[in-house]
Amino acid sequence: MLALLLCLSPGLVHARCEGVTPGQRPQNTSAQDVGQTLDQIIERGWIEFAVYEDFPPYSWEVAGKPKGIDIGIGEIIAQSLGVAPRFRFVQSGETLDADLLNYVWKGATIGGHVSNVMLRVPYNSEYTCRVEQVVFTGQYADEKIGIAWSRQAYPDAEGMIADADGRVEGAPVPAFFRFDTVAVENDSIADFYLTSLPGGGLADKIQRFPTMSDAMTAVKSGAVMAAMGPVTQLQSEADETVGVHSPPMPGFAAGRWTLGLAVHMQHRDLGYAVDDAISAALADGRIKALYSDYGADFLPPDR
Repeated sequence: MLALLLCLSPGLVHARCEGVTPGQRPQNTSAQDVGQTLDQIIERGWIEFAVYEDFPPYSWEVAGKPKGIDIGIGEIIAQSLGVAPRFRFVQSGETLDADLLNYVWKGATIGGHVSNVMLRVPYNSEYTCRVEQVVFTGQYADEKIGIAWSRQAYPDAEGMIADADGRVEGAPVPAFFRFDTVAVENDSIADFYLTSLPGGGLADKIQRFPTMSDAMTAVKSGAVMAAMGPVTQLQSEADETVGVHSPPMPGFAAGRWTLGLAVHMQHRDLGYAVDDAISAALADGRIKALYSDYGADFLPPDR
């Protein structure tokens, strides 16, 4: 059986990536531009993680101290390698391609450098075939879109228990937002989804905010009736005046996704070590505990 699997595996990999055109390969890239090997990281005693700035509950700073779920993930990896973690807070670009280029496999044109590991990278099988410059590994959680609602605005949902699909009876679903106000982060996938739904009055009810935290503040203050975005962000920002659920969302193909890590393609040994650390932390509950620490439910990843 093992021999059969070994014979089949190259064909299976080829079939998965068949028809996908890989992206640009890095050319004439010197060693210092692609990060450090696993041995070099261990020898110097620290590892650098690229994390998104001002992105609670995942990664942000309080009085210069890194906080968040992704910070905890980095600390778990560093502890497994026996080195100290260092966190590089980076801005989100217009596309994931741009972020990976700037922070993982090439570095920004002016004053840029690559980090050893980038956190909170969405995993997609087809995308991994296209971006050959990056090793996608360490899938550590799933994320999905949900809806937070004001308990005062939707009293019929009070005390109701979520069903098997994650919906709470009486709580709002996307169709409600033809008539009810809803907050979203500007240009987020929740924003795009709601604006694409049929209904002439829908767009008039969508209120856009710079961050998900601002959107949740609007719900808690009563300025809007609900907010839509990643469940982890909604749950971490909710208080006793706000409920959160994840109802079925018709036509929303990107409503749930897997989160993982990215390393440069030349450092696959680092990728294996990182994935081992994540696997151990999933098995013993440390990653689930991180989510609980920030008031969010943990969704196991599809690994």
